[in-house]
Amino acid sequence: MKEAKLYKKKENGKVECFTCAHKCTISPGKRGICGVMENREGILYSLVYGKTIAANTDPIEKKPLFHFLPGTLSFSMATVGCNMQCKHCQNADISQMPRVNNNIVGEKLLPEEIVQAALHNKCESIAYTYTEPSIFWDYAFDTAKLAKEKGIKNVFVTNGYFSQESFQKISEYMDGANVDLKSFNDQTYKEICGARLKPVLETIERMKAADVWVEVTTLLIPNVNDFNQELKEMADFIKRCDPDMPWHISRFFPTYKMLDKPPTQVESIWRAMEIGHEAGLHFVFAGNLRGDEGENTYCYACGTRLIHRIGFQVKENILKDGKCPQCGTEIKGVWEI
Repeated sequence: MKEAKLYKKKENGKVECFTCAHKCTISPGKRGICGVMENREGILYSLVYGKTIAANTDPIEKKPLFHFLPGTLSFSMATVGCNMQCKHCQNADISQMPRVNNNIVGEKLLPEEIVQAALHNKCESIAYTYTEPSIFWDYAFDTAKLAKEKGIKNVFVTNGYFSQESFQKISEYMDGANVDLKSFNDQTYKEICGARLKPVLETIERMKAADVWVEVTTLLIPNVNDFNQELKEMADFIKRCDPDMPWHISRFFPTYKMLDKPPTQVESIWRAMEIGHEAGLHFVFAGNLRGDEGENTYCYACGTRLIHRIGFQVKENILKDGKCPQCGTEIKGVWEI
């Protein structure tokens, strides 16, 4: 256990947690929505500090981050717990563990050990991923700070439910992020995820303002968030933030509490990508469609294929100093360490 950095004591031994956008008020002996922040006698503790449930060396493309040091490795880690309850969560066994069976497990791995593991495995970044990094904020903060000192970049794969306070404090150590924009309908967020839309949009805007490299992912679920008007609203929002912000549109497969839904049709992914392009986005990608042309980066000015990908592998990268070698157009991204 470790005392949390972001909370305020209230009357009757209660505390208000600022770790994520829920900002739970927690009574003594109780935990927040995430299941991993606990009030013990008026002091808020993180129950997952130093307890890693998953640690792997992944290609950065798996996050997915396509315009952030392509072809490099990222040391990826997570703890149990989440501040959402998504019915389609592919990692529900670990994300919902504290809520479902009150279990906090993980291998002891301190921040300095994570950084050393990243260096040992020749990883150019550390990814806080698999579950939701905002719920293990204290652990991620200390790790990210050490990583920055060693020249390792930090990327966050997140549902975007940071509080304003938690993001502002960690933003100086955050180099890149992939934010899961699950829907553009607040009611869908409430029913499917147990959360709200507005805090996610605010996080994306704050990241952009803080000069964090941001990419957005939307898992396209049939008859949930695949409506043309909703997709157009998503694309318009991303365009307002930055037309160079990559949008990954990924194919859904039945899982967890959404076994009744069919897999997303390939044509639906292509239609959503077309909506993104028509809205003025420069980079729209297909996810979970291995070998599809939508995995590649093309110059939006002349159409030249710049980065050829198959799955999570970069087969060819012809970018020259971040520019298209054919027409000289600048392609936004993080291309150098």
